[in-house]
Amino acid sequence: MYYLDMFSWSYMSPLGAMTMTSDGESLLSLSFVDERAGEERWLPVFGEVSTWLDLYFSGKIPSFTPPLRLEGTAFRKRVWEKLLEIPYGRTVSYGELSRALGVGCAQAVGGAVGHNPVALIVPCHRVIGSDGSLTGYYGGLERKAWLLRLERQSVLK
Repeated sequence: MYYLDMFSWSYMSPLGAMTMTSDGESLLSLSFVDERAGEERWLPVFGEVSTWLDLYFSGKIPSFTPPLRLEGTAFRKRVWEKLLEIPYGRTVSYGELSRALGVGCAQAVGGAVGHNPVALIVPCHRVIGSDGSLTGYYGGLERKAWLLRLERQSVLK
């Protein structure tokens, strides 16, 4: 979906630059990037997202979710809403996720997980293979492993 008024802001995480986009009120996307986005404009929602990311990367569990506007098919939105239910520090397999959604095809669920527009906040990094292996992650498997280690260490404290 294309928005006439879309704004972006960069955030420097321990894993590299991230770009967030907003329609002016809600977060539309959050992703790791190798290059900075174009022109930036500060918005209050970017402050909320930055605070959430600061808490997360310091090993704390954020107690709030910034306003999100998840755009996608009805199926993808169902999957992304289910991702929001995965507890901090826990993982689920694609098969478990598909069963929880009542969907017979883990690949379809995997495709929806892979199109998640909001990294970290919608925790697609918490979905793993049925054998416990780390599988595809848009930000790269090294980042996925790092994020899961951060969460596990924070939960054990």
